[in-house]
Amino acid sequence: MDIVSHGLWATAAGIGARRKVKQRIRLGWVALWGVLPDLVVFTIPAAVRIWRYLSGASKTLLPDGSGPHFDWAWGLYNCTHSAVTFAVCFGAVWLLLRKPPLEMLGWALHIVIDVFTHRGMFAVKFLWPVSSVHIDGIRWETPWFLVVNYTALAGVYLLLWIYRIRKPSVPERWERHPEGTASG
Repeated sequence: MDIVSHGLWATAAGIGARRKVKQRIRLGWVALWGVLPDLVVFTIPAAVRIWRYLSGASKTLLPDGSGPHFDWAWGLYNCTHSAVTFAVCFGAVWLLLRKPPLEMLGWALHIVIDVFTHRGMFAVKFLWPVSSVHIDGIRWETPWFLVVNYTALAGVYLLLWIYRIRKPSVPERWERHPEGTASG
């Protein structure tokens, strides 16, 4: 899935989770974790391709066989898109913080979405390094799927907005003390 959609889906999930759990969830961090698997893998290759295009060393932003090869990116792609890697990192951070780092669930959502929206060389080996099993899903850049995806996002955000209007949540810092004075 495209990086903008990953950020939007992760944020929507974070907004929904805020209503269900007692723990604070920072949406900016949820969104960051939702896009981080792709940022980690593709930022350097994209920056180099953009630089080569702007400097005239390449006539296209697409891989054309010239310039540096980023073979290391495939190993990193498998690592950042692995449920095994996620589980180990999530568990380690949970142990360190002594509470579940709910914002990191944006990363888990990224993996789940990509399992079903990638195919071919980008098919997600979600059990890497234990297994190379993968699903050939729908290509996220397929025009009809892009329409469905962004329509669904618009619908989800509309529902979240309607829910917010009908049931406004009062942040904890504005809740009333027993004496009737506002806190925070």
